[in-house]
Amino acid sequence: MSKPTPPRPKSANWSAQVTQTSNALDLEPGVFTWKDPRRIAESLRRSAEASTRRKTTPFRSAMSMLVFYINRAGRHLDPRQRAILEQAKQELRRLYNRLDKQD
Repeated sequence: MSKPTPPRPKSANWSAQVTQTSNALDLEPGVFTWKDPRRIAESLRRSAEASTRRKTTPFRSAMSMLVFYINRAGRHLDPRQRAILEQAKQELRRLYNRLDKQD
């Protein structure tokens, strides 16, 4: 018989805490669950530009939070929502005029 897996320490959920209580951005509740990529990007932009605690440019702060959420959700993120969040990255680039010159 195999031994049961020991429970994870509470620190294993640190990423959820970071998403909820980021010191850099005050996010609107549920922003990463919205279905409109443009709305998500605009919300992240507002949060980043309003923040007085961020340590980099508003674009980098907003993009970092979005990428962090996508990476931390990993395989548990619904494929449809992942696609929406990937589109939100493109929208964020558009809002900040950061599109590749090849587009």
